[in-house]
Amino acid sequence: MPVRIVKNCMLFVLSLSWKFWCVVQAHRLSSPPHIVFIVADDLGWNDVSWHNPDIVTPNLERLARDGIILNQSYVQPVCTPSRTAFMTGYFPFHVGRQNHVLHPLEPTGVPLKFTLLPEKLRDYGYSSHAIGKWHLGYCNWSYTPTYRGFDSFFGFYSGSEDYFTHTRGQKDFLYFKEGTEWQWLNSNTGLDFRQGTSPATNYSGKYSTHVFARIMTNLLSTLDPSVPHFFYLPFQAVHGPLQVPKKYMRFYENIKDKSRKIFSGMVTALDEAVGKIVASLKKYGFYRNSVIVFVTDNGGQVQSGGNNWPLRGNKGTLWEGGTRGPSFVHSRLLEETGYISNKLVHAVDWYPTFVDIAGGLPDNTMDGVSQWTTLRTNGPEVRNEFVYNIFDTGRKPPKDAIRVGNFKLIRGFPGDPSGWIPPPSVHFTHASAQQCYVRRKGYEEEIRLFNIQDDPTERYNLVHVLPDRVQKMIHRLEEHRATMVPADDPPDNDHGNPKFWNGIFSPGWCEAH
Repeated sequence: MPVRIVKNCMLFVLSLSWKFWCVVQAHRLSSPPHIVFIVADDLGWNDVSWHNPDIVTPNLERLARDGIILNQSYVQPVCTPSRTAFMTGYFPFHVGRQNHVLHPLEPTGVPLKFTLLPEKLRDYGYSSHAIGKWHLGYCNWSYTPTYRGFDSFFGFYSGSEDYFTHTRGQKDFLYFKEGTEWQWLNSNTGLDFRQGTSPATNYSGKYSTHVFARIMTNLLSTLDPSVPHFFYLPFQAVHGPLQVPKKYMRFYENIKDKSRKIFSGMVTALDEAVGKIVASLKKYGFYRNSVIVFVTDNGGQVQSGGNNWPLRGNKGTLWEGGTRGPSFVHSRLLEETGYISNKLVHAVDWYPTFVDIAGGLPDNTMDGVSQWTTLRTNGPEVRNEFVYNIFDTGRKPPKDAIRVGNFKLIRGFPGDPSGWIPPPSVHFTHASAQQCYVRRKGYEEEIRLFNIQDDPTERYNLVHVLPDRVQKMIHRLEEHRATMVPADDPPDNDHGNPKFWNGIFSPGWCEAH
């Protein structure tokens, strides 16, 4: 073989080897993105500054406007079902967690047959850390975070508690109304605060929003940013009871309604905490390779300071105000930013989206679909339908709702408050705002159809205008209902009463399934 040919062949092989080495090195030097999933609790549509300039949330708004504001991001009517959707990728009616929140003495949790999100991310080299509210079961250790894939946990197991003492009552009725103010029920309480599996007893008097931000900052200072991490940050804020350090209420001197004033201060405290967390992500080298997602777990609770104006309804309802929340994605990895997206996103989508970000393959058996390509490239919409919820009540008419394209169909009573409630302000107190409920014809009707694109505040029932569409959507709902798993709602078990566990809400009093 001529020398020139041999030399050219050698150069070609060396060139291929060099290119292959570069690809391998680039792969080694790069890492899948860190995922920072921030969940607010009971934050309403009208409780953020990009929807309401009276609310002071500069850090959240900066992240939202420099990222993608998700204008049609949907969750469940209450928090345990939403968290079930986040952690499993399945609609709660496929898990048995569709009816209500988990009570503190309810002997159950998310079934162990479901692989939770952090367990799945472990397959792709991620460590996972949860800081905040769990509310997915704790009666057996197998239900708790560090047994469901999280490498570390700091927070509380139940649905709500005192922000400073980190205690709560054994019953689910945690606050009651006295006159026009909501008061905390302080009888028969137990501690619900954990670091890993151990009770966290040294935080009395420290506001939980501040504690969680500090725990996250300290954690970041110990981790290697070259290794991928999943940070799940389900804050206690801004769920009742209404508690906040007084300094945060100075932003809201114009608000006369006390509940709204305290609640707004809680939102600003949450915003400050998120700002500190982002600063720490930058300081310790995580930020540039992170995807930050912010959602709420359900709509605002108007009876405890929150607000969903101009959307209809409240937390716990099938109205838009109960199921559509403020949300955004922020990342330097997005190809296009600074816009508002009207593409449908549902709570079940975050599981496959995060797995996609991690480099995993989609699971076509899930209810969720990956939104990552759509978000990263501003690509085509990938969801056209979702189920708001299917309640397992055993009653007629059924209670459920579905979205197909721009149309939403509700069967049964969607829930109260069912009107349009303006925010309490200098002109309104909470009591007077509640008098602004609008009752229209069709309020008692069993079936409602709305065009959410044209009528996002659900004022015009089209059930008699589009009967063919109504029948098609009812048929689709019935197809979904046929796949429903019966609700797992066992009666409370007093064996979990903290008085039997040294005054601490503790696992160990039920069988896991």
